[in-house]
This record gives sequence, structure tokens and C-alpha cells, in this order.
Amino acid sequence: MKIEEIVTLGEQYLMNNYKRLPVSFVEGKGCYVTDTENKTFLDFIGGIAVNNLGHSPKAVVEAIKAQAEKLMHVSNVFWIESQIALAKILVDHSFADKAFFCNSGAEANEGAIKLARKYAYKKYGVNKYEIIAMSGSFHGRTLGTLATTDNKKYQEGYGPIPEGFKFATFNDIESIKQLVNENTCGILIEPVQGEGGVTPVDKQFLMEVKELCLEKDILLIFDEIQCGIGRTGKLFAYQHFGIEPDIMSLAKALGGGFPIGAVVAKEEVATAWQPGDHGTTFGGNPLACASGVATMKSILDEKLWEKAEEMGKYFTKKLQVFVETYPWVKQVKGMGLMLGLELEIEGASIVEKAFQQGVLINCTAGKVLRFVPPLIVEKDDIDLLIDTLDGIFIEIEVE
Repeated sequence: MKIEEIVTLGEQYLMNNYKRLPVSFVEGKGCYVTDTENKTFLDFIGGIAVNNLGHSPKAVVEAIKAQAEKLMHVSNVFWIESQIALAKILVDHSFADKAFFCNSGAEANEGAIKLARKYAYKKYGVNKYEIIAMSGSFHGRTLGTLATTDNKKYQEGYGPIPEGFKFATFNDIESIKQLVNENTCGILIEPVQGEGGVTPVDKQFLMEVKELCLEKDILLIFDEIQCGIGRTGKLFAYQHFGIEPDIMSLAKALGGGFPIGAVVAKEEVATAWQPGDHGTTFGGNPLACASGVATMKSILDEKLWEKAEEMGKYFTKKLQVFVETYPWVKQVKGMGLMLGLELEIEGASIVEKAFQQGVLINCTAGKVLRFVPPLIVEKDDIDLLIDTLDGIFIEIEVE
């Protein structure tokens, strides 16, 4: 089917809540995808930090095929072996003692919020329920996660937004101290903000937040939906800082492209949930968890966080040249292979021009080009991206 026909049918039958580029992909391998016109694109979006193993990774494809031939779904009223296997992997390689599985990042954050409130309710009663989130945050599009997302455009038209949520200034401990009171049950932080401009948390700030949480018996919640699963140069981003949360949300790359989310937590917190307190029909089903097990085993066996660190350093040096060359390029941001190039101009037109030249990137926070390629990316792929951007940048005139 030609792209013109796909667009026409899409506009006829799909709700218009995405601004889509005029392309439809039919196949992908590694860091490249091919469209209906047989044109190949270098993919530095990776499904927005989902395809950490690249497109159609062999181990994940084989795991999905094998599981689909046996059993795809049963209810969580039964034990599911692949669910237990994936939980064990996450627990063995993180701070956590227990895991809960859902279908998406928004659901994982919703679960993290509910778990924090339930823990505080059981320990202190009905009044300790407030969550403090950060400026620049993005935690999802359910009503609950919208309440923790610091972007009014996402909230407009969906009011009233649930109460009990406050916003502190990211990387400013004093702004948190001003908001904390006897009703605060949790502080929610992305170790690297994605939609907020690929901005890492400051280590000193995080240390002070942890101290405050310990002093006030407040739960520290990390949203690692985008920055987790090897992307930043560690298996989990919190490991860069030596500071453990009480609860962590995961999704995106956890299933190697198959939808799955998770809430992991320390034992004391996890026990706040008892049968009937929270649940999901599809979450943690055999097929999703088989993909998760295959994904995690591949990342662990290949130590892909080390590859992310190595390629991230190379990529950062290449991007830094743009900062030194073009006055309107401000800085390189991020960690590992979660990188952003902050500009003084809007980035949308650059994304469009790169697309026209067969390179997929995106722009976040208006002026930050975001790069989240598969962790299997090679130097030649990075060089191709850099050459493409350089050809675009050299033609840009800024007054």
C-alpha cells in the first residue's frame, strides 16, 4: 500500500491525537527500519527508548514465538512461571525485593503512586497522601500520572486533575523542603528527565532528597521508564548515584519492543499491597513476561550498559563539536545513550530535515534534540547521524 493511501485511510479511521510523519514502516533490523516505499532509515528514536536491543532482536522474537505457540494469556489468579522468572531477574539485579507487572509506563507510575499512598495509609492513616513531583517532569497520561506531569498543555481539558500532588523545582532541595509537611508520603523523581529536556538529576541534590526522605519517613520513588534497562551506562540509572529508591517504575525497554511495565519495591513497602489492593487483567501475562525475560537476559549477558557507556562517550564528543562550531547550539546533555543537544532555536524543522534525509530523531522540550538509539549502535551509525546533522546545521541562518 502506498503511503498516500495509508495516510488517507488513517485520517479516516484513526483519532487525530498524534502528529505523524508521512511514513509507515514495515520492517526493522538493528538500528534501521524500512518503509513501504523500500526506503531505509537510521533510527535514533528507538520507539522512544524502547528498542534497546534494536529492531526484531533474535532472542526476543524466538521467545515470543515459542511462548505464543504454548500460552499467551491467563489470569493473575494463577501463578505464571515467566512472571516469576522476570521478577527474580529484576530483584537479583536491583535494590528491590518484590515486583508487580503491568502493561505500560503510565500504569507503572500509577501503580507506584498507589503503592506509596497505600503504604502511608496503613502506617499513618488517611492524611499522609501527598506526592511531590518535579518541574519538567513527565510521568504519563492517565489522570493520576497527569497530576504528576509538569506540563499544563497535557492537562488542559481534562480537569479536575486529581488532588494531592505538588511540584518542586528539579535539582533544588530548598524548593522541596518548602513543600514537605506531615502529609507528604512520596517524592517522585526521574534520574534523567526525558520529556523535560534530557536533564540528569544532580547527585548532591539527590543525596539531600534521600536524607530528607529518611528523616521524614517519606518514600523515594524513581521513574526509570525511559532511563532504565541499560540506557544510561548502568543497568539502572540510580546506580550512577549510589542512592537507592524505595519504589521504582520501569517499562519501555523492558520487553524489547513488547508492551510491559513494572513496579519494583523494597520488602517493607511492597507488603502494603495485599490481595485485592491493586491489579490488572493483562499485566504480567506469559507472552509479555517471556519477552521481558529474553530482553533482560540479552542485556545482562552482553552487558549492554557498558556498550551504552562506550558509545555514549563517543557520541558526546561528536555532539560537542556542534557546541563549539555553531553559536546557537548550547550544550550536550544526558548520560550514556540518552543524550540531548540543546539549541537556542526550535528543533522541529531539524527533525523534519533529518527525516527527509533518512535519519529519525525527535525533539523534546521544544529546543532539545533527543537521541535514544538502540544500545547496539555502532560508531559508523553515529557518524552517519553526525554527518547528516552537520549538513543541516551548516545551512541554518540565525539572526
